Parts: sequence; structure tokens; C-alpha cells
Amino acid sequence: MEYFILALKKYAVFSGRARRKEYWMFVLFNFLFSIVAAVADYALTGDNGGAISGLLAIALFIPGLAVGVRRLHDVGKSGWFTLIVFIPLVGAIWLLVLACTEGTPGENQYGEDPKGRALAF
Repeated sequence: MEYFILALKKYAVFSGRARRKEYWMFVLFNFLFSIVAAVADYALTGDNGGAISGLLAIALFIPGLAVGVRRLHDVGKSGWFTLIVFIPLVGAIWLLVLACTEGTPGENQYGEDPKGRALAF
């Protein structure tokens, strides 16, 4: 949960690097909160995709994009590689591979190695 909160504290920070754990913990908690929101929407309105799910998606879009860009920075790629997802099938697979790849050890052009420092709240 601390990595999810860290990503929220860095709401629109697109510079720097994010380690795999920070990225995947954000994805996990985003997924879990989306399920809870969908259940709440269904319980309140009888329809999936209601107001709660929509508000959650809007609120977490920018932090999700920011942590994704920082994750790409950790493997030495530009944040613009996020757009690779628009290439049908291959783009999503390539982005998944990059998200799972271990980051560049030591400092790279995007900053210091996030594994070398403690969590900064």
C-alpha cells in the first residue's frame, strides 16, 4: 500500500524513475479499488460503469500515467514509449515486457537508481 500512496504523492511527477515494485503495486491496488468501485456502482444503481468507477478512473489516470512513464525511465526508455500501446497487439506486449524488465543498475539519464534509496514519503 505504501507504494500506491507514494505514486499518489507523486501525482503528476513524470521525471525520475520508478522501480518494478512501485509500478506493480500501483497497478495491483488500482485494480482492487476498481473492483470495489464496480461492486459499489452495481449495488447502488444495478449497473456497471457508474459514477464511482468513472470518478476513480479519472482520479487515477494521471498518477497511473506518471508511474508508467517513471517505470519506462527506469529501463532507460523515454516516456513517449507509452504510446507504443497503440500498435495493435504487439505494442501492449512490448510495453508489458518493458514494465517487467529490471531497471538499469546505477544512475542513468533519468536519475539515480530507485533501488539504491529508501522510500521517500
